[in-house]
Amino acid sequence: MNIISDEVTAFLDSLEHPLRVEIDYLRKLILSSEYELAEGIKWNGPNYSSNGEDRITMRLHPQRQVQIIFHRGAKKSVQPEDKLLKGEYDFLLWKENDRAIATFSRISDIEKNACKLREIVDRWIEVTAGC
Repeated sequence: MNIISDEVTAFLDSLEHPLRVEIDYLRKLILSSEYELAEGIKWNGPNYSSNGEDRITMRLHPQRQVQIIFHRGAKKSVQPEDKLLKGEYDFLLWKENDRAIATFSRISDIEKNACKLREIVDRWIEVTAGC
């Protein structure tokens, strides 16, 4: 079971972000993954790593939205020929074949996509293992 980090909670408390409810909902959703994830802070937002490799980061600015960035770490990698995830994920914006972004500004949008988002988190960790 993945655990919410006290360090990340304290960091978010200091921000007084207007979308804190949405951020906390997303944290719990990401940490509900069947894979072991460590929650920390990177690039001024909650970050989730698997086996020491950064895989998911929240972007909290500008404060009118929260973005979840699915990636393979900070280092530039050789691009796969196709997107790493196949499926009906219409709310994902693909920046490259190994980097996608989900943007939310309301809790209702997150709740509407919660099942797919949870699926994306698990599949992302699975397909990026060893990358």
